[in-house]
Amino acid sequence: MGVKTYYQAPIAQFCAEDGDRILGLLASQHHHDLDIQQRFAWVEQTRILQAALAGLAGEILLECYIPRMGKRADAVVLVGDNLLVLEFKVGARDHGKDALLQVEDYALDLKNFHEGSHHANVVPIVVATLAPAVPFQIPLFADDMVATPLRANAQDLGQMIHLLVRRHSFAPLDHAAWGAAGYKPTPTIVEAAQTLYRTHSVEDIARSDASARNLQETSDSVSAVIDAARANGRKAICFVTGVPGSGKTLAGLNIATRRSDEHSDEHAVFLSGNGPLVDVLREALARDKSAREAISKAAAARQVRSFIQNIHHFRDHYVGNHDVPIEKVVVFDEAQRAWTRAQASAFMQRKRGQADFDMSEPEFLISVMDRHPDWCVIVCLIGGGQEINTGEAGISEWINALEARFPDWRVHVSPRITLPEYGANLRVADFLASPRVQQDEHLHLSVSMRSFRAEALSVFIGHMVDGDAQAARAVFDSIRETYPIVLTRDLAAARAWLRHKARGTERFGLIASSGAQRLRPLGIHIKAAVDPPNWFLNPATDIRSAYFMEEVASEFDVQGLELDWAGVVWDGDFHHDGARDRGGWVHQSFKGSKWQQVNDPTRRLYLKNAYRVILTRARQGMVIVVPEGDAGDWTRPARFYEGTFDFLQRCGLATLDQ
Repeated sequence: MGVKTYYQAPIAQFCAEDGDRILGLLASQHHHDLDIQQRFAWVEQTRILQAALAGLAGEILLECYIPRMGKRADAVVLVGDNLLVLEFKVGARDHGKDALLQVEDYALDLKNFHEGSHHANVVPIVVATLAPAVPFQIPLFADDMVATPLRANAQDLGQMIHLLVRRHSFAPLDHAAWGAAGYKPTPTIVEAAQTLYRTHSVEDIARSDASARNLQETSDSVSAVIDAARANGRKAICFVTGVPGSGKTLAGLNIATRRSDEHSDEHAVFLSGNGPLVDVLREALARDKSAREAISKAAAARQVRSFIQNIHHFRDHYVGNHDVPIEKVVVFDEAQRAWTRAQASAFMQRKRGQADFDMSEPEFLISVMDRHPDWCVIVCLIGGGQEINTGEAGISEWINALEARFPDWRVHVSPRITLPEYGANLRVADFLASPRVQQDEHLHLSVSMRSFRAEALSVFIGHMVDGDAQAARAVFDSIRETYPIVLTRDLAAARAWLRHKARGTERFGLIASSGAQRLRPLGIHIKAAVDPPNWFLNPATDIRSAYFMEEVASEFDVQGLELDWAGVVWDGDFHHDGARDRGGWVHQSFKGSKWQQVNDPTRRLYLKNAYRVILTRARQGMVIVVPEGDAGDWTRPARFYEGTFDFLQRCGLATLDQ
């Protein structure tokens, strides 16, 4: 996927071109009503750029699309060895913090996701046309060769660009190769949801490199199952598997939006039992829709609620009645977390007064969709190693229900579904041999997309929580240059590191295990709940946002969501005993005023997975804080933390001062 733009030409051609013709070309590519303000802005930008670039050789792109952000940069100029990203504020008398952050985001997006920009000097510039002149600023380049944003006005932009061209003498960019280079965006789930809900297309946000599983292939396979079920009046269920961070939720959102767009009568819906994820996505889509369509957020929220629903609300609506759902296609996110028979029955009897409820959650959800007299399709997204709550069933309960009660349902599965991390039991393999089961390799997403800098991150963390320092170190050696992970004993130093690393609007925050109750002396009260929509979506000026690093999120708040940079604060609930052989993790729960050993295998797994989750939330890098402990506090002895700190160093992690 090359660069998409409204207009592209050599600088010499652009400078000689009639302004009205350029305006016409821009307008012809604009698929929305063209208002007077936009027309005037394009005319002014063209006039200013033609004067500023006169006499230079290079390439110019106007309205250059930035896929991950779903926005367009006003201009990108390739001149000499510089890649200039310009954001115009026509008529503005100051450059504004928001504009500086915006253009820096554009520059970082190109640097990180566009192959042709990986080795370029990227210079973001805000042009506030009526702002006072600012003395020429020497570009300050970070290690990745992205400069801090520069400020210009209509008169001095040309002088600034000419000085930049004369200042550097590296090999010039190959303009043709740059324009043809692939764009491999890896959006956050929030960015992806906004783009999908807006455009009903995964094309602009899916990676296109051969090493990654194309999300479109998975969507096509599922859509083929839906089309066949609809045409033949059958009921079918699909199980889509994937490694952590591989885009299962994105695939599910893509399927739901695609079917909603192409077949509105199917009333496709995306269901998740992950409450924080549902709340964050709903809020993000409502804010975006409200801003784009100039409607109230309440009105936007009502429309969004029908598309993304909490699976437990969907379930509860059909308890105690025989109503037939309006939805023909339902996508269940994290279906492995659906409840066992014991957990579901106990909850229904205790909370809903349903004394006769005696089904697992998978069995009940299938039975609800089975009420359709003709056809329907269930799509189950299955993750591995993510169970963090009591009573989560894994894949086996779904298979048991299909085998025992729903013999007419067609089953389509990923061939990886029998792997241990998906919670399958021995009976699952026997079931897959049934003639009604069809295996499809496209129903598995095999490559992690969560961190564009370190696809091996989940493997590294897996070795770490398994207690295998040697294997962890071998993996970390392959990613340490592109995905920084550092250690510290000082929480203040960790906060400073995060603030220094993040640029533009990159989001950072602190995370800890829900069992980390003895971090209170450090000012971290993990039992004080965060509000996920505010924490993940609000700007750096809001004290409720992650940026302030006052409210600390747990694994329940962040599962399925991401930060750019994370600070993980480690406590004694899952600490290393310092042993040099494999293993060494001690599992504890803080009750009353003391720690208690966790011996139950299932609870030990949940605790291990809690740390797996919080250690895989950062897209670009993280700092891990292991406190010193306190000799005067028997709940925080130094040995809880020294063993962990030593083990993490043996995994290859360096301290902040190294």
